[in-house]
Amino acid sequence: MNTTIQTVRGSVLALLRRPDLPPLALPAPRGPSPDLNPEECLDIPVRDEADDQIAREAAVARGRFLARQEEWGQLSVELRVAEEARRVTPAGMPVADLLAYGARSDVVMAAEHALLDGRPPRDAQLSAGVQALEGVLEEMPGDYAAALVIALSHIDIGWAWRGTGWDATVPRANRAAFYRHFERAERILAPYSGLEMNSPGLAAARCALLAADSDPQARFVDDYEDLIDLDPHNHRHMRALGLHLLPRWFGSHDQLELEARRTAARTQDIWGAGGYTWVYMDAVAMDEEACARVDMEFFIEGLHDIVAVCPDQSMINQLTAFCAVTMQQRMGFDSTADYARTRIADCTRWLIRDHLTEVHPLIWAGAAEGADTLARTTSSSRFAARGRSDALQAICDSFADDILSGHRVRFTESGPELLRP
Repeated sequence: MNTTIQTVRGSVLALLRRPDLPPLALPAPRGPSPDLNPEECLDIPVRDEADDQIAREAAVARGRFLARQEEWGQLSVELRVAEEARRVTPAGMPVADLLAYGARSDVVMAAEHALLDGRPPRDAQLSAGVQALEGVLEEMPGDYAAALVIALSHIDIGWAWRGTGWDATVPRANRAAFYRHFERAERILAPYSGLEMNSPGLAAARCALLAADSDPQARFVDDYEDLIDLDPHNHRHMRALGLHLLPRWFGSHDQLELEARRTAARTQDIWGAGGYTWVYMDAVAMDEEACARVDMEFFIEGLHDIVAVCPDQSMINQLTAFCAVTMQQRMGFDSTADYARTRIADCTRWLIRDHLTEVHPLIWAGAAEGADTLARTTSSSRFAARGRSDALQAICDSFADDILSGHRVRFTESGPELLRP
């Protein structure tokens, strides 16, 4: 399945759509060392189709199937059950998010294609697909799950109208359509409270609406606190908070530091110091001042605590790829930030040597884009091959001295072994 899942909670990429800033231009990642050939030096399992990818695709397909069959009552039941149980895929992606995306994907992709193919009429938001979704609201009054899916459809279509370029380059009609869809989403969700309904999905949708809020600073921290309190095990909420705390969005660097520490204190029983690390993770990847200011000892302590809480290979691959690949992307932009980036990149060694037992290529491929690849799914063989190459090169670099001295590295379930040829 060659689909980008634009979930509200899951997609870190969606939070990068700052209306008045162009996309970040990142330098190409570091190339492989000419001295070492990973294919000849390493023996490590590669999970080309990991259990998490299969689970994500299945959940999206299930949501799409139920919507196509107009089984909205069953979809509502399954989405509610998934939310109440906080069901996640093996790598921690909320199943409810995936069901909701699948249910709206036909309509959203049709709108995106219409916008790409040409200029649609001004009332494109009232196309047949959106009208059909709106009809579900009339058939299921008071059903928060159905309302959530339809509201998320409007949010996705609003972004399709808006695009990601400079605010001055967005046509007036497109900007108006963006706000029109977000206003409709807000009206749909107005009767429902994430806290009252015990729904992280509703709370996350409220955070998503911040992008069109005229005064987001007045409520965005409280909104994220509600979301994190509802689902503290989901680290994506904390990562999203960190991005929104950057000056390019709604916060400041001082506020980022404060809220990272507050989040760590509130989630200490679950993540230890990991809450601090999660809030800073994407901020340090893209913002030089955030990287220069981060409490490096606290951040690294958080990495260790996250590994202790979630030692599964999906998480280990995610953290290792972040340290080895993502943190290299903006190296050289600022000397003070480079010191912090180097410290974080140095964590690659202990993550690989002490915890890594297999490679998940899609996670590594996403890390090269500075993205949380677990928030989306792809079957692109080229994408996976890129991730595999980056992962093997990072592993090879971590064992460079051993390999150059004549060893071959074999990874087992209990860790790496050094073998003589």
